[in-house]
Amino acid sequence: MSREAAPPPSSAGEGGLEPSTSRRAALRHLTEHLAAAGIDNPAGEARFLVLDLLGLEPFDLVGAGEVPLGPEGAARLVDALGRRLAGEPVARILGAWEFWGLPFRLSPETLVPRPDTETVIDTALRLRPDRSAPLRILDLGTGSGCILTALLHEYPRAFGVGLDRDPAALRTARSNADRNGVGARAAFLAGDWCDPLAGPPFDLVVSNPPYIATGVIAGLAREVRDHDPPAALDGGADGLAAYRRILAALPERLARGGAALLEIGFDQAGDLDALARDFVRRETVRDLAGHDRVMILAQEMR
Repeated sequence: MSREAAPPPSSAGEGGLEPSTSRRAALRHLTEHLAAAGIDNPAGEARFLVLDLLGLEPFDLVGAGEVPLGPEGAARLVDALGRRLAGEPVARILGAWEFWGLPFRLSPETLVPRPDTETVIDTALRLRPDRSAPLRILDLGTGSGCILTALLHEYPRAFGVGLDRDPAALRTARSNADRNGVGARAAFLAGDWCDPLAGPPFDLVVSNPPYIATGVIAGLAREVRDHDPPAALDGGADGLAAYRRILAALPERLARGGAALLEIGFDQAGDLDALARDFVRRETVRDLAGHDRVMILAQEMR
């Protein structure tokens, strides 16, 4: 993410991003312009762009750093730098991102997978340590399918259903499940939360629902506000609208002994705990930064 800052002192193309520019010089060029724009981690972002857009491995910048960009490489980097300086996140520029060590394609209808959401996977593995268990998993608002795909990757005998109301997001999720080798054990359905579901209940219900209050969205960083799909951000007036829908449906969707793992905003644990009083087990899990991140809900005693 970037801080609000004045534009960099020169345009994206100034300073020598020409076909004859070397890979190493291009990396310096991008780093300097991103730093001048006030973008956090400019060296890391520049490295992502150079490696991905030029199709390089890290050692190529060391052992072959003086190789010139060529016309196509220079054009790609100039375009990417301009887009990043305009506020577009690196993941959107690349069209893909990593989650739980797996590659995921993105589309305009899906969120960029974020490290905080990996807390859902960590929590599931703690609750269900038997990797050979034939679990049934439901992912509500699946988006890119990153949560469901990661869980199916960890549980090779599990079967999962990803639900989303956006058909384009479902196509992206299907592509990602297939790409990561779990497509044969995944189904993707169009619907609003649990509405279209029938059949046996699920051992795990997971979700990263929209949880940002409507009035807060305008103040988000521009990478999020201008480039993430609004429907995946807007949680209604108090940020809890999606949770109310999910909680109403959970009793019928959870198998005996099952649990729901819901990603939450850093300040929502108390509100969600109050909404979920019907669940015997309510536990909050913190992410690596120490923020409340996942709520565990279940009917069984601790």
